[in-house]
Amino acid sequence: MSFDVPRPDPYADPVAFGQRLRILRTRRGLTREHLGGLVGYSAQWVKDLETGRRKVPRLSVMLRLAEVLRVANLADLMGERCAGVDLFTGPGHARLGEVKAAVDAFPLVTRREAPPVAHLAARVARAWAARHSSPHHRDVIGALLPELLRDAQLSVRQSDRAAERRAAQAVLAEVYSLAQFFIAYQPDTALLWRVVERGLIAAQESEDPHVIGVAAWLAAQAHRDLGPAHFDAADAVNLETLAYLEPFLPDASPDVLAIAGALTFEAGYTAARRGETGTAWRYWDQARPMAERLPADYYHPVTSFSRTVMGAHAVTIAVELRSGGESVRQAAAADLLEIPSRPRRARHRIEEARGYQLDGQPDVALATLEKAHRSAPETIKYNGYAKRIVLEETASKVPARRRRASALAVTLGMLAA
Repeated sequence: MSFDVPRPDPYADPVAFGQRLRILRTRRGLTREHLGGLVGYSAQWVKDLETGRRKVPRLSVMLRLAEVLRVANLADLMGERCAGVDLFTGPGHARLGEVKAAVDAFPLVTRREAPPVAHLAARVARAWAARHSSPHHRDVIGALLPELLRDAQLSVRQSDRAAERRAAQAVLAEVYSLAQFFIAYQPDTALLWRVVERGLIAAQESEDPHVIGVAAWLAAQAHRDLGPAHFDAADAVNLETLAYLEPFLPDASPDVLAIAGALTFEAGYTAARRGETGTAWRYWDQARPMAERLPADYYHPVTSFSRTVMGAHAVTIAVELRSGGESVRQAAAADLLEIPSRPRRARHRIEEARGYQLDGQPDVALATLEKAHRSAPETIKYNGYAKRIVLEETASKVPARRRRASALAVTLGMLAA
């Protein structure tokens, strides 16, 4: 007979900070050496924190720990000593309930006729275009998703012929991809994974290499965002899909070539998260010629993969490797003006800000985050890295920097006005 032994809950008070740190580190699959290296300290330093031999670190270090451990709220790590501050999960978009209801719905009886697949595909294309052009992209796609989900599901159910059904499944998979962009960093992990899994199933049913690649790209990101214990799962999805796509590449369409390039870079992104410098840059080097094979004006609507985005990807690799100087050099080389997507430009600005912060240039980091906000407020609002930088600088000893950070924290809804 076996008994389930309940795991300790790091969020139940009273629990000492060191105990919280140890439990959260273990859940993320990190050794003391790995965690210490990611925040710039030794394994012994981590051990001293966990055993209570060392005092609770200052806010800047606490925020770096929160970033690596991917805690949703700073109080999860610090306990009652800290007011709740959401970091990697946003407060929940106003349209989240409508989207969730559409995902969860299971309509079996309806007299309504599904729109033609071509009509649905055109609507999905317009939705992606709207996402890239709007500063409030979550609001825009959140308004479109409920009806798109219902119509795409209905189209699959009403498809009679095999070819028609595969085409409908391809559109449904794309709608789930759009939904994942909306649901990411929202406070509903279970909903995110329902969308990921349904997207993978619909993509496989479509038998469309491009659609399969997109679903795998998003699934790999979802695995990676769960933390180091899930990096192997991210790689498994990613590399298996690259092997599947390889025979198509010599004569691939731009879309198939782009998704293969995006998956290649993602493998490098995961390697960078592991701290594997050579492997991370090797994958970036492999992705670059794929981007160069694309037309000069091509821009993948889901992954943003293109010639223009490779500079932004280089900044991301350097930042994830925690190389401040290299991040700044890569940011200077990247041509941000050529990125046509507002949320992708904002994301790049956030990555630049992380690089400037690592390089000891907090004022430039804050100025860069302000630019990110002007480009796409809804991107920075739900980005934990941006909020970590802002929160850290609200405790700065430099009055002007502290005021600037505090004003940005109010703008992002982190602090009351």
